[in-house]
Amino acid sequence: MLWFLIALALVVAALILWSAYVSRGVERWIPMDGRQVVVPGARIHVVEMGPADAPAIVMIHGIMSQLRVFTYALAGRLAKDHRVLVMDRPGWGYSTRTGPRLDLAGQADAIAAAIAALGLEKPLLVGHSMGGAVSLALALRHPEAVRGLGLIAPLTQPIDAAPAPLKGLVVPAPLRPIIAWTLAVPLSMRTGKAKTAEVFAPDAVPEDFPIKAGGALAIRPASFQQGCYELEMAPEAIKVQAPRYGEIVLPVAILYGRQDALLDPELHGGKTASAVQHGKVDYLDGGHMLPVTHVDATEAWLRTL
Repeated sequence: MLWFLIALALVVAALILWSAYVSRGVERWIPMDGRQVVVPGARIHVVEMGPADAPAIVMIHGIMSQLRVFTYALAGRLAKDHRVLVMDRPGWGYSTRTGPRLDLAGQADAIAAAIAALGLEKPLLVGHSMGGAVSLALALRHPEAVRGLGLIAPLTQPIDAAPAPLKGLVVPAPLRPIIAWTLAVPLSMRTGKAKTAEVFAPDAVPEDFPIKAGGALAIRPASFQQGCYELEMAPEAIKVQAPRYGEIVLPVAILYGRQDALLDPELHGGKTASAVQHGKVDYLDGGHMLPVTHVDATEAWLRTL
């Protein structure tokens, strides 16, 4: 038994060291691109692009993601004639928490505080996937902060179960730190490519997605723990905010891929567009990662808002 415990301790120590080594390596490949803005509860990593005096657009990403999903191609195009600010949500990328993990309302408050700290005058808020859920929370809590919402494949309605590619994040809270620092990194390296393909389906995953779009940052222990938290937190938070969508008076435009394999386009797109007072939904042929895979169509759609 003693030798077994010694061997187990050595294996655990090796996994922790390996996870730390891989995490540092990923951060060398994908360094911080911008600066941090201090707000209550977080330091928000922001990248600014485009003319400072142009109309502003703020972009926030989804789960297991970060701001490079927008700087991959879309943000640079919009920055030709707009002031574009892409942000890591608290707990993702290089946005760090200074307190407890933030739910949808807490993240909305943090983004609204960052908008105020940056001196932005009613930007268009663009949210992808889970970023769409946070955007709707912001519209309910801080409608004066933005001029409208552009939601790309957003999570907006309660769902009974986690989408298949994300079910590995359904982990009890006490086990998350242990798994994050032992098994999560090697498992992500082994299965990450296949799960990413599931998220993108039916569109192909670009070969440069892991670095240029920041996809590799998702294998870090911190990302695993934040993903587990959001997957547990979001259903109840959505149940609270979804019945209130009729209170939103801001314009809300939604874009969905008809073949989205992660979220139901009609449930999260059509139903929500009908619930808000000034909502509309548009569909195109494609999957969930429209800002990466359908850049031309997504840019054209955003420019109509």
